[in-house]
Amino acid sequence: MKKTFFLLFILATYVGFAQDKTTSEVPVPNYRLASKFSPTNIAKLVHSTSVRPNWLKNGNRFWYQYKTSEGSNYYLVDADRKTRTKLFDNDKMAKWLTEITKDPYDGQHLPRFNFKFVKNETAIQFRITSTEEVEVKDDKKDAKKATSKKDSTETKKARKQKPKMEKKVYFLEYKLGGNGLTVIDNSKKDDKRVRWANISPDSTIVLYSKNFNLYWMDKENFLKALKDEKDSTIVENQWTTDGVENYGYGSSRGENNETKEEKKDDRKGVRGLWTRDSKKFIYQKTDARDIKDLWVINSVSKKRPTLETYKYHMPGEQEYYKTELEIFDIPSKEVLEVKLDTTKQQSISVYRHKYKKSEYSDEFKPSLLLSKKGNIYFSTISRDRKKLDICVADINTGDVEVLIEERFNTYIEEKEFVLFNNETEMLFWAERDGWGHYYLYDSKGNLKNQITNGPYHVSGFEGIDEKSRVMYFTANGVDRTMDPYYEHLYRINLNGTGLKTLNPGDFTTNVSVSDSNRYFVSNYSRVDATPKSELRNSSGALVMSLEEADLSQLFATGYKFPETFKMKADDGITDLYGVMYKPFDFDSTKVYPLLEYVYPGPQTEAVNKAFSVRMDRLDRMAQVGFIVVTVGNRGGHPDRSKWYHNYGYGNLRDYGLADKKYIAEQLADKHDFIDIDKVGIYGHSGGGFMSTAAMLVYPDFFKAAVSSAGNHDNSIYNSWWSETHHGVKEEIEADGSIKYKYDIDKNQSLAANLKGNLMLIHGDVDNNVHPGGTIRMADALIKANKRFKFMIMPGQRHSFGRMTEYSFWLRADHFSKYFLGEEATSVDILEMNRDKPKG
Repeated sequence: MKKTFFLLFILATYVGFAQDKTTSEVPVPNYRLASKFSPTNIAKLVHSTSVRPNWLKNGNRFWYQYKTSEGSNYYLVDADRKTRTKLFDNDKMAKWLTEITKDPYDGQHLPRFNFKFVKNETAIQFRITSTEEVEVKDDKKDAKKATSKKDSTETKKARKQKPKMEKKVYFLEYKLGGNGLTVIDNSKKDDKRVRWANISPDSTIVLYSKNFNLYWMDKENFLKALKDEKDSTIVENQWTTDGVENYGYGSSRGENNETKEEKKDDRKGVRGLWTRDSKKFIYQKTDARDIKDLWVINSVSKKRPTLETYKYHMPGEQEYYKTELEIFDIPSKEVLEVKLDTTKQQSISVYRHKYKKSEYSDEFKPSLLLSKKGNIYFSTISRDRKKLDICVADINTGDVEVLIEERFNTYIEEKEFVLFNNETEMLFWAERDGWGHYYLYDSKGNLKNQITNGPYHVSGFEGIDEKSRVMYFTANGVDRTMDPYYEHLYRINLNGTGLKTLNPGDFTTNVSVSDSNRYFVSNYSRVDATPKSELRNSSGALVMSLEEADLSQLFATGYKFPETFKMKADDGITDLYGVMYKPFDFDSTKVYPLLEYVYPGPQTEAVNKAFSVRMDRLDRMAQVGFIVVTVGNRGGHPDRSKWYHNYGYGNLRDYGLADKKYIAEQLADKHDFIDIDKVGIYGHSGGGFMSTAAMLVYPDFFKAAVSSAGNHDNSIYNSWWSETHHGVKEEIEADGSIKYKYDIDKNQSLAANLKGNLMLIHGDVDNNVHPGGTIRMADALIKANKRFKFMIMPGQRHSFGRMTEYSFWLRADHFSKYFLGEEATSVDILEMNRDKPKG
């Protein structure tokens, strides 16, 4: 009896001790630490993390700005000479600006410059706005005064009024290596953007739309419009008369019922491509009249709630956009149609000229056809995305020739199409062998050879040296020993030989290749390493190191890099790559809830590969008191094999969930500090959809979720994304017509499965993922008699804009309450208001 009592006493004592230990091991929500790493605070700690070169036209030179905790510096790099020099001395520049503007400057606090290189790139020009106020010079008003013979009563009254004032502007020039600034004048930059003007390459004619028809005006009248759009002497010429709403020229997308009425007679932009001689204009005309409308209502608009109506094609709807290609002849004003099969439901994309990097800063860059000879190269892809044709149209006859036919049983991806060698050869990207590779064709569409080959993914074309017949490209997974998402730059001969890595290393890179292809800037990074930048040549040799990010202030706050990991998918074979974020005050004696931040793809995965200061969804969330992980899933990122990318085809709701669950289980087995009984999940857009699905498919595993802007009902999401990645079936009816059949699982069909704590958030004017998807989810949960939280973000589009910070604290509150046992009950969100200056 005594022995039994003693054992019971020991057992009771142990249980009590264990309970006390468990309680003490749960972290306390650290809102102050999470607040410390807000986007606003991070902007004070971390500045430049990469070099963004502005390539110049003369030589292999570029300039760039780089900011550290000591301020900003501007550099000029000459790759041929292997030199890097400051564009100017900061202290001297501050002295000159102070002397000219009479405003105080110092070398550490110079304004952000927007340079324009002039005089054969031996000088730079820029503008500075001072604090001095001067009277506004109104050219229109002065012109009217000069032409008026007698002042009206209103003019006399206006003259007696106090003059309108504005900040004085200095237009300055600095000769490189010089010892001072030259004041050119006090003119302001003409920031008036004439969005409606499509100007021909020779600047002789301007095209635009009005009341859904195509109009044109000559240069003389356009200059009048630049001064005063309401000038009654402007001569406008109407070219077409058949344009109607949703089947014409120009667009009113983004306008509500009020602005649409106000701007109905305004000039609007018309997109299209020019031939280089300015004699032809190619316009893609779309008939959307049969596409059904969708709406969002802005209840917090300035006056009455406003209604925004727009065309929105949903998956499975039989109607589809009908596309025509029209060729407008400028001299004759005739119109010719490209001979397309308009009975097919297909999408058309016309290939356009890609400007050189040294031309990016040019103020005038008209949209040009890809072909310098005036041929119209374009692609057509069937509605089910399984049939892609590369075509060329004769610009004089409209006749079409199919050059390349690509067919696949899942959807076909497209990349940049390249013409070279006087347009006698073509580069075409395809995944026909299960990996993304480039193929060499002649101009008639005959395959010459496959250029890149092997179990890796070519992600982008970067340049071609026609003389040496070498192609430069970026790719993933060439080195099988490292993370396949790490992107690097490569070169290869067009015959498929000589593959070489140009910026090797166990990190991911972002490159900018010079127009000559002789040099490139390589920004390299990892989530657990400080970003660095360097200049290399086309052989891969290091020319010079450029910059290393200044993270000193960030680390002084207690910041720690996250940790990378590799684990198996639910099939036990596929490698998945992830990142783990811990609280910076991590205590190994505590047991932490696990949160998974998700985005299912298939166009990308929410797993950072490079260092980023955007911590609001990852690093920062961990500081509240959680272990936060992001990891890929089968069916996610396209930068792996076609098999991996298309794994979710036909099952766009559940395809990634088993991997997310299995990763959490493996992490908990490996790390004692993870509480497998407290697994949460959250995400935005596709991640909002996935996080809710996880709660419903595995209701006993995922205990809490915050789902924002989720496309819970993909039958009402846009058809391009849904029909592409899930699939739509073409069925031929008895009469020969084609019907499109579409069926997909929806989150709301599983509403009765909910056991955990779910929060839904959505912007009420989201015209990308319509709030109707989240409202339908809420409706299903209510009908299933479930408790959940539901928040509408008033007046917000898909990204939540100015309410992003508010949504972060909603998420923190939700997981804190259900996983850390502490609920924020104060009406005031202290972390948002504490550091705000009070008025």
